[in-house]
Amino acid sequence: MRPVSVPINISNLFSSSKIYYEPKGVCLIMAPRNYPFQLLMSPLISAIVAGNTVMLKPSELSAATAAVISKMIVKLFNTSEVACFEGDAELSKSLLTLPFDHIFFTGSTTVGKHVVEAGAKNLTSVTLELGGKSPAIIDESADLKKAAQKIAWGKLVNAGQTCIAPDYVLIHANQTAQFVMFYKEAVETMFFKDRKINLSIYGKIINEKQFNRLEKLVRDSVNAGAVLTSTGVNNKESLTFLPTLLTQVDLGHAVMHEEIFGPVLPIIGFTKIEEAIEIVNKNNKPLALYLFSEDSVTTEKVILETSSGGACVNDVLVHISNPNLPFGGVNSSGMGSCHGVFGFKNFSHERAVVVHSKFGITKMLYRPYDNKAALLKWLKKLM
Repeated sequence: MRPVSVPINISNLFSSSKIYYEPKGVCLIMAPRNYPFQLLMSPLISAIVAGNTVMLKPSELSAATAAVISKMIVKLFNTSEVACFEGDAELSKSLLTLPFDHIFFTGSTTVGKHVVEAGAKNLTSVTLELGGKSPAIIDESADLKKAAQKIAWGKLVNAGQTCIAPDYVLIHANQTAQFVMFYKEAVETMFFKDRKINLSIYGKIINEKQFNRLEKLVRDSVNAGAVLTSTGVNNKESLTFLPTLLTQVDLGHAVMHEEIFGPVLPIIGFTKIEEAIEIVNKNNKPLALYLFSEDSVTTEKVILETSSGGACVNDVLVHISNPNLPFGGVNSSGMGSCHGVFGFKNFSHERAVVVHSKFGITKMLYRPYDNKAALLKWLKKLM
């Protein structure tokens, strides 16, 4: 939080130059329904540390958590410091008409566009934490069993309702069958008990609307030629959507048209790593990219020739656990970053301050220049 001194240059010799971090002002934080507590509290901490006042809007789709958060905020803060507002999408629209100094939104790309549009009317700065189709690329040198275990874990945490979950797999065509076998083994080990899905640890889909959306994605893709492998029968009454694999998928299938946000994993085969890179680059830039490879040349090639908010090599999800790394998207997967000092800076205005010394040379640069030829020649040499 202290002002940071920066190096001076020829134009301000004998002066001091510093960056002051000042709060942006009144901020709006809007959280999604998939991690309704963490994705509200984490940016709130950053906003408070930076000195802002905050208005919170938790998701109405996770109403029980929203009620708990609201009670906490009332106990902990004066309403002039932090206030929580429970309500539906109409309340969100009303809040977005207000002239906030900063808006922090986590959610879908579609809603994110409306947030940016609303912020633009008041020239409000905006941070967007969105999502997208985060690929998992597996090359021939990878340890298939370990890759399958890690992807299964990352895909099925919270029943796939995670913005950085592996959205689809790109794998060398001759390894697909073996990967499917290892993936199913990993799923059964982690999420099954006595050959049945363990409902005490396996998450549910948030509501019937999203359950139906997932069923339609799978149905339309299968009708278009994808091959379905499921671990059982889905239960709409309990909103339990079981881990599902789709093979022989192509980019035209419904499951490749949007972020899945559920426990459905499409698999696409390739013969050369260049094909996998091309597929990734045909889609919008994802929030995360995962690569499984023991080949350093391939690793460097994929990292340099693709773009994503963040990336992991030989693992998934864990890049967000290091507070010394920025977390955020790029283009359609988001703008701005958070976590650690990056969250503090996100809610701060970096103010440039120069304090001039009485020994400064600025006056030497004033016109007229007619009698300063020697001085200008010396300054040019110095610069």
